[in-house]
Amino acid sequence: MDDQLRQLQEKINYEKTFDCVHCGYCLPACPTYESMQKETHSPRGRINLVKQFAEGKIDIEALQEPIDKCLGCNACAVVCPTNVEYSKILESAKGVLDEQKPKTKKQKIAEKIIFDQVFPSKTWMNMIGQATWLYKKSGLQSLLEKTGLTKWAPLHLGQFEQVLPDLPSPAERKRRQKVAKAIGRSKAKVGFFTGCVMDSIFFKINAKMIDLLTRAGVDVFIPDEQTCCGALHAHSGKLGSSKELAKRNIEAFERENVDFIVNNAGGCGARLIEYEELFEDEPEWRERAKAFVAKVKDISQLLVELDTLVFTKPVHEIVTYQASCHMLNVQRVAEPPLRLLKSIPGIDYREMEGSDRCCGSAGIYNIIQYDESMKILDQKMDAIKPTDAHTIVTTNPGCLLQMKLGIHREGLENRMRAVHLVELLYEAGPERRNPYDY
Repeated sequence: MDDQLRQLQEKINYEKTFDCVHCGYCLPACPTYESMQKETHSPRGRINLVKQFAEGKIDIEALQEPIDKCLGCNACAVVCPTNVEYSKILESAKGVLDEQKPKTKKQKIAEKIIFDQVFPSKTWMNMIGQATWLYKKSGLQSLLEKTGLTKWAPLHLGQFEQVLPDLPSPAERKRRQKVAKAIGRSKAKVGFFTGCVMDSIFFKINAKMIDLLTRAGVDVFIPDEQTCCGALHAHSGKLGSSKELAKRNIEAFERENVDFIVNNAGGCGARLIEYEELFEDEPEWRERAKAFVAKVKDISQLLVELDTLVFTKPVHEIVTYQASCHMLNVQRVAEPPLRLLKSIPGIDYREMEGSDRCCGSAGIYNIIQYDESMKILDQKMDAIKPTDAHTIVTTNPGCLLQMKLGIHREGLENRMRAVHLVELLYEAGPERRNPYDY
């Protein structure tokens, strides 16, 4: 074997591909296999292609499409009887593809701007949020929709702009404090990982979450130096950039010396708890990452553990829950959101069939693989309709936009809505059970 092939096999996690025994347990769990009905678009099929590519038996073109069209939902890993580390194989394959696939000069410039300047920058993300607010507030959105010009937006973005939430003004953004004190005696000091998309597009949900946490009895700190979690970079093969972002976040939260690091985005939370795995070859950073990961919690986990809130306003609605894949399959957080939902008075909770299956959002999958994503979304909406739900609850910004789009595509805006778990909890009048307990 020549050195070039050996190096490729090390990069692409070739040895891990032998853990797959091709039993087929992953097939019914895989949304893309269900929608495409091709072996090459199943987990075991993709693993086999990675193995063949690492052995020099197929070229990069044969590997590209199946890897690009994987949602990365990790449902296959949950059901795998041999514990194949599919996510590591997938991520390393994306890294190799990013290195080897030819790119035009324009593509290289665009990627550099997006991955090196926009997403790691709070300034850029705030500007996106402010520009979106201006777009909606000025009437430009309504004008473009009436003239039909939105349908010419690239990458089907005209579909998504129709379901954008109301955003705060720039002045409202500036008013947010870096520290919010607990109502009553403090039970803990929490660092809030705000997230890129959550803070730019769903800023109001983040504000409600801060209020929820203070009512639950914790002091909330928002480190200025925090940055993108790195999930988008890793999913796009930018593994080095993802690692550097992890280091910046670890340093930022170390300075605050918090008891917990809390987030409200399933995809971000999944990336944060994987930080330790990024530093297998850097012992010092691995220990720091291990300490960081030990503090990471989803908002639902923390609220259930604190058990300090009671909900005082009944919500008389039929509610169903769409689980975030990364929260469920990577973080393995399943029960806390449901416990919180069922604790709200007045709720008629009805579980949809396949509530644990991906909705087709998957980071930016619904933008770059729009047609395949819509097939999966249509299946999801077919599963939701029999519940007669008024409200779809989820725990991830991408899932939330996808559910809003599904409602819009089905013409159900007058009888159904999609909300983040934090929004519904806030509607239910959260109050601290005893503000003076320890």
